[in-house]
Amino acid sequence: MRRRYFIGAIYSAALSLPFAAAGQQPGKVWRIGDVLPFAPERGGHFALTLEQRLADLGYVEGRNIALIHRLAGPQPDKLQEAIVSLVQQADLLVVWGPIAGIAAKKLAGDVPTVFISISFPVEIGLVQSLAHPGGNMTGIAAEAASETYGKRLQILKEIVPDLKRVAVLSPVGDPNVGFDIKSLGLAAHELGVTLLPVDITSADELATAFASFKHSGAEALIVIRSALASAVAKQIADLALAAHLPSCYAQRDLVTAGGLVSLDSSLPDMIRPAAVQIDKIIKGMSPADIPIEQPTRLELSINLNTARLLNLTIPPSLLARADELIE
Repeated sequence: MRRRYFIGAIYSAALSLPFAAAGQQPGKVWRIGDVLPFAPERGGHFALTLEQRLADLGYVEGRNIALIHRLAGPQPDKLQEAIVSLVQQADLLVVWGPIAGIAAKKLAGDVPTVFISISFPVEIGLVQSLAHPGGNMTGIAAEAASETYGKRLQILKEIVPDLKRVAVLSPVGDPNVGFDIKSLGLAAHELGVTLLPVDITSADELATAFASFKHSGAEALIVIRSALASAVAKQIADLALAAHLPSCYAQRDLVTAGGLVSLDSSLPDMIRPAAVQIDKIIKGMSPADIPIEQPTRLELSINLNTARLLNLTIPPSLLARADELIE
């Protein structure tokens, strides 16, 4: 069951696969390096989707694009290695997520770069502004509105009306985390909720973090968007269930792994406008002049099986707004 959850905020190992399309310069083969922070079983789907979106624009394999995918995983050193390996051979880079985006900003030089799914791209220093990026980067923001975490906190309050104390799992490392925490803190103050934040740097620290949440009397959990959270989604979901904590996430994959609810921008939906930006660069536009695309809507996913295991009744109004109900 899928619908759209509308918001008032603005949205506006390597695998190599050849791909091609018509571009500005007849006969030129545009070599596009695609750096994904995913394991092959997940990243391969997104790589294929990017190729399909380019095909929708009339691009033909073997004519004048060669698209080279690097499925580097979430580790910063692997992402940097992938970018370095492509810079010398690529005419254009595509990078996914903030860690790869920051690495590309540092390592890509003048190579035009399109990023996908990065929160707060201005604040973390990737671009000068959303309307006029400047430099060699443009792309698709995962979220750029400070009120989004407030909406996630409000969802938890709908599920737990008397909610007062919320654990916050903050996997440090992604450059957006500090801005996410700040926006969540503002929302918590307005909603009269006390936050109980714990930082982690690896999966080894998860058990200690959840023990801390139990000791501090947490009644629910919010997990900050990060590559680490996605990489250990199942462990986080299992620990939240064991601790009997209703949980809300900024990433849908934590709900499919067993978490309770997520409010997230759709990654597949980001790929189509990214392909359009690639097309514009190939046809001669500078990334500096291509505005950052932002989400106008987020998807609400609810895991009904997890709700049953937690003995929770999801309010009908929340169910009616859901894009996806997972049994």
